[in-house]
Amino acid sequence: MRHWIEAARIRTLPLSISGILVGSIYALANPTKEVLTPTDVFSWKVFSFAILTTLGLQILSNFANDYGDGIKGTDNDDRVGPKRAIQSGVISPAAMKKGIIVTAILTLASAIALIYFAFGEENIGYSLFFLGLGILAISSAIRYTVGNTAYGYKGQGDIFVFVFFGLVSTLGVNFLHSKQVDLQLILPAISIGLLSTAVLNLNNMRDELSDKKVGKNTLVVKMGGANAKKYHYFLVVAAMVCMVIFALIYNGVGFKFDQYLFLIAFIPLTLHLRRVTRNKDPRALDPELKKLALSTFFLSVLLCLGLIYLISDILVNNA
Repeated sequence: MRHWIEAARIRTLPLSISGILVGSIYALANPTKEVLTPTDVFSWKVFSFAILTTLGLQILSNFANDYGDGIKGTDNDDRVGPKRAIQSGVISPAAMKKGIIVTAILTLASAIALIYFAFGEENIGYSLFFLGLGILAISSAIRYTVGNTAYGYKGQGDIFVFVFFGLVSTLGVNFLHSKQVDLQLILPAISIGLLSTAVLNLNNMRDELSDKKVGKNTLVVKMGGANAKKYHYFLVVAAMVCMVIFALIYNGVGFKFDQYLFLIAFIPLTLHLRRVTRNKDPRALDPELKKLALSTFFLSVLLCLGLIYLISDILVNNA
């Protein structure tokens, strides 16, 4: 069991639910015109199963990555960071393959339950759309490194992370709660997507040399380490800018400290960029992965706290 928990890469899980937190709390803070209170929009069942589905998707992606890189020999002695399960021999490829299948089934079951609690027996069109989206997400998580057409080996992993752990996670769960698309939420969705992509980019920067040797052509391998650093700066800084613009648009001209709590998270993000700037050996970037992932989660939590402040105002006014 310990080896399976390690293969699930617990340190990646908080990052994966960042979009779920923001999308859900935003729905609670912005009730639709058809309802009177935030509690008429927010559903604990939708929230809970959205968390379960997203965690399942992340764990599935981690298992598939371990399996794909393991059988292709990408995970070898040249790789930096903790040894993977197949690489170290604690889990066999056959067992990991079974683990992928079981995790995929459980994730799909959770997604079906999520869709049912969101739409019930009505809105069949929405249900089918989200079911298709869930199947696509599961398929994409597996195909990142598994198979001859693995897109992670072609430098396309950044797109998957940005779309599913940023846009789909944040905007999708908000729609499951509110049944509407709020254009303002696009900015924090983009921000979370960019930071999630930055974590992947940092991982690929760390593994640039070993990936290049085995033919894993990540975006970092394709553009080179120097350009990868510039790309990393863009991802993190653009994410911070999107959050500030969102706060200015959402709050208007009135400054309310509670709604700008997320600015505190800019401190560890800025320090992270400083360390990346000074880095000379990409392999030494491994500790930054956890720091950046937790900083993104911290940013999401602080944004949610600011939104909860608004929720309390709405409930008091409606009392």
